[in-house]
Amino acid sequence: MKVVPLSPQTLVDELVGRIDAVPRTSWARVLLDGALPTRPGELADALVEPLRALGRPVLRVSAWDFLRPASVRLEFGHEDPDSFRDSWLDVGGLVREVLEPLDPGGSGRVLPALWNAATDRAHRAGYVTLGAGGVLLLDGTMLLDKWLPAELTVHLWLSAGALARQSADEWRWTLPAYASYEPQADVTVRYDHPARPALVGKVD
Repeated sequence: MKVVPLSPQTLVDELVGRIDAVPRTSWARVLLDGALPTRPGELADALVEPLRALGRPVLRVSAWDFLRPASVRLEFGHEDPDSFRDSWLDVGGLVREVLEPLDPGGSGRVLPALWNAATDRAHRAGYVTLGAGGVLLLDGTMLLDKWLPAELTVHLWLSAGALARQSADEWRWTLPAYASYEPQADVTVRYDHPARPALVGKVD
């Protein structure tokens, strides 16, 4: 397997090129997945303006705004790794409100946030319509074993050692959840050192 060293900027350029290669006849749903220390939302944010500069409408959504209510999410306690992996995310809500409307022939009408986990109340976000040829950038963790529809998937890969070293103390209880997580992504990026990412596989 070929591993190609990149800089953070060339990683952004590479991903922007791949996203813009998706035909503009419909929408491009892009999932950016990674363990918590990789901060996939930051990479998603970095893609917004370059894509807009190419004339692509962009909508940023975070899976963290589609968590289940605390009564369901924390049914087995605040630090249950199995629940974190399998039960925290409202997969049905995410598919219904964000991903299915961007199916070919869909309405393009998306609800960008459903549940505020901090207040444990529904978000007050209104529906937005993503224009033709638009790009959805959705970030989250452990998204790629849930059969979510997407035109491009990106996984920020951490070795077990880097994951353990970089995880914040308050999240170390989640480590067992990642032990058996084996995502299949269109693009895999080695991310042990974010300043020196590396693309796994052939660069087009």
